[in-house]
Amino acid sequence: MFFAPVIRRSAYVPALRPVDRSFERFVSDALQPARARNLDVTQDDTSWKLQLDLPGVSREQLTIGIEGSTVRIATVEGAARSFQANYELPQEIDPATSQAKLENGVLSLVLGKKAPVSNVTQLQIS
Repeated sequence: MFFAPVIRRSAYVPALRPVDRSFERFVSDALQPARARNLDVTQDDTSWKLQLDLPGVSREQLTIGIEGSTVRIATVEGAARSFQANYELPQEIDPATSQAKLENGVLSLVLGKKAPVSNVTQLQIS
């Protein structure tokens, strides 16, 4: 995220702070990478659904890796378009129940949520 420097005089006027924030948001949105703006994320009880626009990229040029709660999407060398992104989700991803589909330049991922495993051991009361 980009934050524009704010120059203030010795007599700081608190009423101008919302103007500073508006300018920061404007500059941040303008300079934000395009890949962050074309991501749609939804979730239900069992999975997350991510849709990402990747025009000009074929299945052979794309790699998707899952490690813990992070999904890594990247193009291989020699691809017509260079793309690399990492998305961290709040819960671990189950690779066995996850799917990926690339159709008409839109990558659709269904990432299954891994059920938390309890490591609680019951003790006998004597």
